[in-house]
Order: sequence, then structure tokens, then C-alpha cells
Amino acid sequence: MSSSNLGQNYPYSSESESERAATLDRTLTAHPDLAARVQSESIPGPREPRSWVWKCPTPACAGLLHAAGFARNVRAVYTVCDTCGQTYLR
Repeated sequence: MSSSNLGQNYPYSSESESERAATLDRTLTAHPDLAARVQSESIPGPREPRSWVWKCPTPACAGLLHAAGFARNVRAVYTVCDTCGQTYLR
């Protein structure tokens, strides 16, 4: 992963820990290779009562980015799009 997708944008919304976990479970199930990628490129983040959510920057994707942990190689939140399955750093 390169740092070229490191976002400097503002959060769109927030979600509870249970909402975040449920959305990540659904997303990882919908994209079979994504779980291995997330595990190899990130470390678990602290469980917070609420987490930020961002709009997905992928062209023509209406999805939202959800925190999946912290990036292993740079200081950033590792996020996963709930629609297209792309990963981004925030």
C-alpha cells in the first residue's frame, strides 16, 4: 500500500462501536479477499464508543469508509469502504 491515498478530508459522520463492527463483518463477508488484506496491512485499533465515518473517494461509489484499525506502515486510520471494498488511509 502506498501513502498516496492518505486522506486529509473531514469526517462525514460517526457510528457506534457495534454499528462499526457489524458493518465491517458484512463488508469482509461480501469481499472474500478483503479480510486477509486488512489483516496484513493493519493492526487492531482501540475500541472507542464512537468512530468516524468518511465518504468513499472511489469514483461513482456511494459507499462509506469505516475504521478497521491502524495502518501498519504509516500513522493513519485504516478504513474499508462498505460498498466497493477498497481500503483507504485517513
